[in-house]
Amino acid sequence: MILFRVFLAFVFVTLAGYTGVVISSHGIDLLPVFFGDMAKLAWPGQFNLDFLCLLTLSGLWVAHRHRFRATGLLLGVCAFFGGALFLSLYLLVESFRVEGSVAALLLGEHREAA
Repeated sequence: MILFRVFLAFVFVTLAGYTGVVISSHGIDLLPVFFGDMAKLAWPGQFNLDFLCLLTLSGLWVAHRHRFRATGLLLGVCAFFGGALFLSLYLLVESFRVEGSVAALLLGEHREAA
């Protein structure tokens, strides 16, 4: 679990730094670029569509892990819009909260025992 936590911290720090540089250079107006590439029906758009599906799965998984309650739905929206930046921090925090239990980390504490 320690290596996984180190990896999550690395992902978070790397993405946060990279995102900060991109925002300072290009602004925060991502959506026109993101969907514009998809509208062109080329490889960058294919990657963005694939990523959009991955973000959707991530958001649904986080919401499911919290039994689709209000907190889970809010965290699911954060996972969808926050991507790996959010998910790396979320998993790092949750890994400590569930005391390293992989089953609880993946399924949620409520479903681990089932």
